[in-house]
Amino acid sequence: MTVFVSTPYSTDEGDFNELPTHVWPRNAKREEDGVVTIAGVPLPEIVAEYGSPVVVVDEDDFRSRCRDMAEAFRAPENVHYASKAFLTRHIAHWVDEEGLALDVASENELRIALAADFPPERITVHGNNKSDEFLRLCVDSRVGHVVIDSHQELAQLEAVAREAGVIQDVFIRVKPGVDAHTHEFIATSHEDQKFGISLATGDALAAAVAAIDSDSLQLTGLHCHVGSQVFDAEGFKLAAERVLGLYAEVWKTCGVALGYLDLGGGYGIAYMSGEQPLDVAAVARDLLASVQDVADELGIAAPTVVVEPGRAIAGPSAVTVYTAGVIKDVDTSFTTSRRYIAVDGGMSDNIRPALYGALYDARVVNRFVDGDNTDTRLVGSHCESGDILVENAKWPNDISSGDLIALAATGAYCYSMASNYNAFGRPAVVSVRGGQITPMVRRETVEDLLAREY
Repeated sequence: MTVFVSTPYSTDEGDFNELPTHVWPRNAKREEDGVVTIAGVPLPEIVAEYGSPVVVVDEDDFRSRCRDMAEAFRAPENVHYASKAFLTRHIAHWVDEEGLALDVASENELRIALAADFPPERITVHGNNKSDEFLRLCVDSRVGHVVIDSHQELAQLEAVAREAGVIQDVFIRVKPGVDAHTHEFIATSHEDQKFGISLATGDALAAAVAAIDSDSLQLTGLHCHVGSQVFDAEGFKLAAERVLGLYAEVWKTCGVALGYLDLGGGYGIAYMSGEQPLDVAAVARDLLASVQDVADELGIAAPTVVVEPGRAIAGPSAVTVYTAGVIKDVDTSFTTSRRYIAVDGGMSDNIRPALYGALYDARVVNRFVDGDNTDTRLVGSHCESGDILVENAKWPNDISSGDLIALAATGAYCYSMASNYNAFGRPAVVSVRGGQITPMVRRETVEDLLAREY
């Protein structure tokens, strides 16, 4: 197995009043009075109207990242936004209007996309444990592609499609044995894991042949995914090379030229000021050239490369704004102490620090702060000692209760992974554009929590 290690996280805070432009939304700005605005809207104004915590999405930033991806990979339809990162009907509309395709990973994600009138022919459906009901919904909705994750699913989908009297286009997800290792829970291409069909054992070729022989399935491409938060293009290139070898085997065995190579997502973004995001345009040029070269060497037609970015589009486009509450100084030794700042959210709206050890850039957004730096830990309000949003930082010591503190780059895998732990309601979500606020999701209330109980 080849292992590629991502760039290590940095904890460099720099000037606390400065917003790192490569981490914060593109239209974020600290004004002369110290207030941070996004798309011309002051964040304190949003909190005054919608409360806190609140997720604020820079719509133009989100859309521009869609366009950047489309340009890098030559066409909007070659970019499938990974909706698991962050999906609402508004977001589905944005993705549709930018011409991208949509990648869903569950039945309800598909239903949300359909409720937003997203064109089903531009939807690709993932999932390692699809039920017959889910597959019927896929077939009946005429989704563009179902990504087959196992031999069992292949037989399931074949039966469902045959019963419906349709031919369903499919990809097969393969494991190329490339581990672009970032964290055990988010590295998805090594052999000992739940996703995909093994390339090394020959199972992937057998699945491809079975799909080609089916009268109810149309195999149009192969899929692989090397991991998340990847900062080295070599992992993508090696995975592509290995999967293209299977394309050549399919051509040799069946005489079928598959049209698409779906290389998944995983493009790393900057969460801290000391990090740099992956240069997607440069990686795309390198990757597309590599695919063409390998295809030429194998004597096959180069397939169209498809990618599935989620975090790289949604992540930097949003922030979560909290209100500071209790502040206490805790002795850590006879000579040192740490300041704990508690906010009105935490692991229920952002599980990533507890789950992955993720780091975030956080700033006071309602004013300038200029106190002396002190060891600080930003924590949530949950009944867990591990409810920590920023573990180790040196922040000005004049941060006060009532100040607004925003975490940047919370657009991916925060709201989508939110919970009701300690009976906390999930936060409101709004978008901002051209000085205007658009509510996307209302704040969850205790009435919402009680509504499901008998």
